Amino acid sequence: MQEKYIDETKQGEAFAIAERPENSKKLFLESYGCQMNFSDSEIVASILNEQGYNTTLKVEEADLILLNTCSIREKAEQTVRMRLAQFKRLKKEKPSMTVGVLGCMAERLKTKFLEEEQLVDLVVGPDAYRDLPNLLKETEDGRDAINVILSKEETYADINPVRLGGNGVTAFVTITRGCDNMCTFCVVPFTRGRERSRDPHSIIEECKNLLDNGYKEITLLGQNVDSYLWYGGGPKKDFVKASEMQKATAVNFAQLLDLVAKAVPEMRVRFSTSNPQDMSLDVFRMIAKHDNICNYVHLPVQSGSNNMLLAMNRQHTREEYLDLIRKAKEIVPDIAFSQDMIIGFCNETEEDHQDTLSLMKEVEYDYGYMFAYSERPGTPAHKKMEDNIPFEVKQRRLNEVIELQRELSRKRMETYVGRTHQILIEGTSRKNENQWKGRNSQNAVCVFDVLEGQKIGDIVNVFVYDNTQGTLLGRTAE
Repeated sequence: MQEKYIDETKQGEAFAIAERPENSKKLFLESYGCQMNFSDSEIVASILNEQGYNTTLKVEEADLILLNTCSIREKAEQTVRMRLAQFKRLKKEKPSMTVGVLGCMAERLKTKFLEEEQLVDLVVGPDAYRDLPNLLKETEDGRDAINVILSKEETYADINPVRLGGNGVTAFVTITRGCDNMCTFCVVPFTRGRERSRDPHSIIEECKNLLDNGYKEITLLGQNVDSYLWYGGGPKKDFVKASEMQKATAVNFAQLLDLVAKAVPEMRVRFSTSNPQDMSLDVFRMIAKHDNICNYVHLPVQSGSNNMLLAMNRQHTREEYLDLIRKAKEIVPDIAFSQDMIIGFCNETEEDHQDTLSLMKEVEYDYGYMFAYSERPGTPAHKKMEDNIPFEVKQRRLNEVIELQRELSRKRMETYVGRTHQILIEGTSRKNENQWKGRNSQNAVCVFDVLEGQKIGDIVNVFVYDNTQGTLLGRTAE
């Protein structure tokens, strides 16, 4: 992840696993975009596994093709459209095949996909996956099927996700769905609905189940994990209407972290994504309290300029963000931060851009995800603001941000050299099959030579002797 600077959107990832031998139908499931989409795909696979579908990596043998889509950036939508065009040609050769679109593009482009372009048979929003069996019956009867209704309650808490692909070592555990923040550039509140949290007991049970199945690390996942608030169910916005008993027994994110860390002390715990306006110092205190909570926080800022933060409706200032970073480093001295940055937002001046560069230097991020702004249909920015920064200016500013982050990443990696780190082995290095690849507590990738007796899933003490821009080079400590 450390060297992935320009585009975090994953180019579709198809999953296959060994499933029920009695299942006779084949599902080809491809996911795009954020970690939440990949987690949702595991829920979809679990639901369809009960309906007789095993997953496959061979699209030509599929009875059902599903694309779990992303609307965060224009590039992701273009990629999905091209993929659907390929499937449309395949469907001509196999008319019985069903093609469907899931996720964030579903609600926004439902009419185009089903009626105008006739690319798909099935359109399902993020809160309607339980309805898939019924919708598939409609397609079997020759009808287009659609359900993009957003829910104020759905968390899929009772569904045990089928773990698709992966390394058998790390797993995502979804704790919240939806978002209430209404950043002007973001489409998520309109595609995923209002924010609601999942029952902490179901979260802990899922974590324990993962531990029992050999997993060594979990990432608590949500659009905005810091605003997790369980008071018995329902949207977070309705907490003000909760009873005094509900308020007194409510569980916030710091408390959930404490519960999870205690429930699975043998597992590493991470979380993503955080939001500065909702992040409390109690979360950092929990990181300091528990050895198994990793010393790393992805804390998107989007811009270093107060003018831009106000235009983006980020609900925090530059000064508040930097104060949070400073206090966090006092509580957890060895903590690492990463960022999201949007370059060239509406009306961004050269001074605004310089504010972003200066903030990056002050924080000293380990790495980041940086993008030139592209307006998303349906967002407040698209409706009310002009995308008025020329492409060449956006690109020049983006290149400057990327180059600075490269310098900061190398500098941060150098601080880990000459020290021994606990590295969780996640697999073999892509460049050298005789080396392991894993991460330290700060989420820095480390490679080191394979020694006899070591295996994937082990936590190994590794002495780091050198680094590249985004990778630590180590050897097993004696």
